[in-house]
Amino acid sequence: MKKDIILAGVGGQGILSIAATIGTAALIDNLNMKQSEVHGMSQRGGAVQSHLRLSSDEILSDLIPKGKADMILSMEPMEALRYLPYLHADGWIVTNSKAYENISNYPEMEVIVAELKKIKNHLIIDAEAVAKELKAVRSANIVLVGAAAEKLNLDFSQIEEAINQIFGAKGSDVVKANINALNAGRKIATS
Repeated sequence: MKKDIILAGVGGQGILSIAATIGTAALIDNLNMKQSEVHGMSQRGGAVQSHLRLSSDEILSDLIPKGKADMILSMEPMEALRYLPYLHADGWIVTNSKAYENISNYPEMEVIVAELKKIKNHLIIDAEAVAKELKAVRSANIVLVGAAAEKLNLDFSQIEEAINQIFGAKGSDVVKANINALNAGRKIATS
């Protein structure tokens, strides 16, 4: 098993929590994992990205070469576009459809969505609307994890266990909200 995943978004969207959740699930599955992240401007709504590599074999580098990513998992659609050169021809884009317009010349959403839809394997969902419907607005990132779950080749119960481990110290209500978000994302992706 091998999965190379680019995680992308802007500061405050929970990219590092996505990395922790998927990475913890991989470790529960006894997989090797390497991660590299850039979040220098995250405090100001700047770009945040992480390379997450999972494998049953030894991983020599924490960086994913261009053209080799199996998935781009993005909380922000323009950030998904930024990393398209990294995506393998058969790779997946799983992205939130809601823009974080933090620049004055943000492109029209129709243009961004049209570009994303040129990729044969894409899933574009409004993760924020799903999380809001669940009354768990801070769990939009976990909605996306649920939507990507089938393509991660990780046992779903291991992702649930990772959520228990990561969010357990915040209390059972937070764990439950994130498990509900995970399941809602999975339901969207499989229906």
